[in-house]
Amino acid sequence: MSSFSLELQKGVRAALTSASAVTSLVSTRIFDEAPHNVVYPYIRFGGIIPTSDDTDGSTGADVKISVEAYSQATGRVEATTIAEAIRSALHRNETAISLTGINVIEMICENYFVDVENDGRGHKATIVFSVLLQTA
Repeated sequence: MSSFSLELQKGVRAALTSASAVTSLVSTRIFDEAPHNVVYPYIRFGGIIPTSDDTDGSTGADVKISVEAYSQATGRVEATTIAEAIRSALHRNETAISLTGINVIEMICENYFVDVENDGRGHKATIVFSVLLQTA
């Protein structure tokens, strides 16, 4: 099932970099893993958990994927604004995600939350999606 996960991550990144509401906030700072000298604000991928969802006639997966937005601005406004932009770009917008050999059947934002970073110097928004995929 790793191809589902990797393809989905590539497709989500491409969709986010083409969404002007997202890039107006973070430019193209969307990472699998952020570099040490990262410029804030930025987005990175959190957990990606694929679960088999095969039928008699097709191979599929239900993938939980989280996208994280990081901000060092005072208060949670910036992180929340980025979370809303990510949600708007992806929630029920299956046609925004283009995958090789895989169809996006459904993409739903389950929830998001914004919390203070562990170091107390910023906020992190975590946006959780459930994505139903099927081989083409």
